Amino acid sequence: MELAVSSMYGTFWALVPPIVAIGLALITKEAYSSLFIGILVGALFQCNFAPVATLDTIVNDGLVSAIEGNAGIFLFLVLLGIIVALVNASGGSAAFGRWAQRNIKTRVGAMLATFVLGILIFIDDYFNCLTVGSVMRPVTDGHRISRPKLAYLIDATAAPVCMIAPVSSWAAAVSGVAADLDTGISGIELFIRAIPYNFYSLLTFVFIIGLAVMKLDYGPMKLCESEARDKGELGALEGSGSNEGSSKGKVLDLIIPVVVLFVLCTVGMIYVGGFFGVDAWGGTDCAGDFIGAFGNTDAFIGLPWGGLISLVLIVIYLVARRVLSFKEAMACVPKGFTAMVPPITILTLAVSLKSMTSALGADVFVEGVMKGASQSLYSLLPAVIFVVACLLAFASGTSWGTFGILIPIVVAVFEPSSTLLTIGISACLAGAVCGDHCSPISDTTIMASAGAQCDHVTHVSTQLPYAITVAAVSFVTFIVAGFVQSAAICLLLGAVLTVGALYVIRTMAEKKSEI
Repeated sequence: MELAVSSMYGTFWALVPPIVAIGLALITKEAYSSLFIGILVGALFQCNFAPVATLDTIVNDGLVSAIEGNAGIFLFLVLLGIIVALVNASGGSAAFGRWAQRNIKTRVGAMLATFVLGILIFIDDYFNCLTVGSVMRPVTDGHRISRPKLAYLIDATAAPVCMIAPVSSWAAAVSGVAADLDTGISGIELFIRAIPYNFYSLLTFVFIIGLAVMKLDYGPMKLCESEARDKGELGALEGSGSNEGSSKGKVLDLIIPVVVLFVLCTVGMIYVGGFFGVDAWGGTDCAGDFIGAFGNTDAFIGLPWGGLISLVLIVIYLVARRVLSFKEAMACVPKGFTAMVPPITILTLAVSLKSMTSALGADVFVEGVMKGASQSLYSLLPAVIFVVACLLAFASGTSWGTFGILIPIVVAVFEPSSTLLTIGISACLAGAVCGDHCSPISDTTIMASAGAQCDHVTHVSTQLPYAITVAAVSFVTFIVAGFVQSAAICLLLGAVLTVGALYVIRTMAEKKSEI
């Protein structure tokens, strides 16, 4: 017998389950039970409080569907965990850490190096988070930079850089959503036009550089950094400290595996997308079309494809180098799997919670809010879109789901040939990244915690003040953009406001310390 449609469908109540989960996580500092309670609330709402149907919804529509739908990324996480364990056991990570301590002499240099590496790995946010984390942990640990600060640097470059890179899995997702809409231009062209107006992503980079150069921290992060700098308490998960591994390890034993992984994961994604004339999905013929192949790919297949081949080649390389025996290499398999159990568990629960939110019609509620606002706030609408996208991505934990809901609405609101359409799309994308960046149930946030090997709730609570600061500046720039419609002027204004905000925060902190 089919259940009646929930009386809470398409209302504000659709956003209550994630709000409950996020609130509990921030209060209790514990993610697993908080997420499960959010799932339970969502299932009760969806099933009109019928107990048996609620249990069935949690198990089948929630947990089982989450595992089935994300099996590919779970596999990639395990493969990457094994590769990290191999590199640690070979001594490659320790050798890179020693090299970095000799050549990167300051904490500022270590933070900026992490930022630059995050910018360079723009293909995919999952790959970015886990690769930057595994490479830079020895460097930041050596300079007594806390793991929550490392997690912030990873998170603040992962999604933002993917959202302004024309060749990335995110560009492909946006292009796919926009491709079927009546805008008169292609999806990828609309994405590229929106890049200069993506104020949150671009100003986040200004903010990171400002924080590093000014040696500034505030909010909960200040305590974490003080503990790391003065006492050496980095806030690392148990068992995630630096591992010396083999004494034969060299820096190349880290660099070569990372390069192999990067190249083969990229090849895997374009292969799945049909670049080599083999279209795994029966879609568009993308033979020889690099960008088109990214638009046609599935990262949940392409990344494991590249990761599996990389793992085999890395084992062969390390055994041939005699830094590891074959038996020692195989001992890294369970170690890598164990290291990835926490992020896999959190990701499963987070995806289940997203399913509950979607089933309750959160998109219907948001669409109604947007259409109501468009009738009276036309020039201010980019700023309104930014806020709505932030809230929706924060509550749902998904950037892709957010812009998938909002882009068709934005296109319907603005004239296809107007600059405001471009600004509106940018506001949607920027807000999606911002909300995703802040949300404890975001997969990218979970991956950043996994990459830095730090407590997930600590990562969220320490980065929130930073993300909110950039969001506030971005909101002001979108208000101005609705009237000025000049990317250069608005970006300059945003950069000045960002640096100005940091100076004000530092001045207030100095005055407080003098009292």
